[in-house]
Amino acid sequence: MEKLKNFVKAQPVLVIAFFAALVTVFIVPPDSGYGGYINRSVLIQLFCLMTAIGGFRSVGIFENLTAILLKKAGNIRRLGIIFTIVCFFTSMLVTNDVALITFVPLTLMVFEKIRDEKSRILTIVLETAAANLGSMVTPFGNPQNLFIYDKYSLTLGDFFSTMLPSAAVSLALLLLMCFLLPKSVCRAERSAAQPISNGKTAIYAVLFILCLLTVFRVVPDWVCLIIAVVTALATDRQLLFKVDYGLLATFVCFFVFVGNIARIEAVRDLVSVILKERELIVSVALSQIISNVPAAVMLSGFTDNGRELLLGVNLGGLGTIIASLASLISFQYYKVSEGAKSLRYMVVFTVVNFALLAVLLVFTAITHSLG
Repeated sequence: MEKLKNFVKAQPVLVIAFFAALVTVFIVPPDSGYGGYINRSVLIQLFCLMTAIGGFRSVGIFENLTAILLKKAGNIRRLGIIFTIVCFFTSMLVTNDVALITFVPLTLMVFEKIRDEKSRILTIVLETAAANLGSMVTPFGNPQNLFIYDKYSLTLGDFFSTMLPSAAVSLALLLLMCFLLPKSVCRAERSAAQPISNGKTAIYAVLFILCLLTVFRVVPDWVCLIIAVVTALATDRQLLFKVDYGLLATFVCFFVFVGNIARIEAVRDLVSVILKERELIVSVALSQIISNVPAAVMLSGFTDNGRELLLGVNLGGLGTIIASLASLISFQYYKVSEGAKSLRYMVVFTVVNFALLAVLLVFTAITHSLG
């Protein structure tokens, strides 16, 4: 019983996702359709990226980057601005998941030296929002963009004219929120430089690039998976034990939950009625419950207004922690870190995300009325 309590405490999101999926299993009994729920590519990409990032950490790359960032930033506010800008623009090219897998561990490592929990939480929340908002700028920034861009045969002009105004306002809002961080001085402790294996660093760099090529669908996911496993076995077998399998299991549970919900006829009928001419607000609302990627897939069967759906599911990535499953990545990394205060994190995350969402919805309403 004690082990069960500890597991629930350590993996609250996984437990919630599991029971949510379990409830839907009684409504939609297991059948051959379940096989189509799981997004294998997403799971493989996450596994491979976590292996590559774990490799970088094992050779001391992050420790050196930590010292450089602390030295260059000078204070906590400037550090927060750096992380926010980097996540915003990086996510445009490598997706929000990749940006967070790359920079949240680095952020946690930096704050191990600063010891300011309030600033640590706010910084991670802001860079998470930055990754989700920055990824909406390009067709390949996140899965829902790729899906909608292809399904509705949007042109680049259609896409950018829809997303760029909200993206510009988003960046301005994020930078303003960075001023909530203190200007406390932060410096790296003096310590001897850790030796870095150039050979292993090169190997992990190649693996990381291969992961990005897999995200861009240049390299098949199964090829990347094989290479990632072989790389770990050849260089450091402990990397396979450092992968966050709880996060992967959480994604699987959400895939089952969303897949079953989409097959409930009463739900589909209700969506058809309420969606007409309300694509933006409905997609935002639905994203809060089942996340924006499945919301995009589910709602696309009921509307021809791809641009409104595109904007809605991207803005809908703000709000609850499951509105964008990429947000779970940040939370998973944070909650297992030393001194984590998960309840405080959830409060700050919710306040910041709904504040951003409210302002962006008002901005969208104004631009629509003027247009």
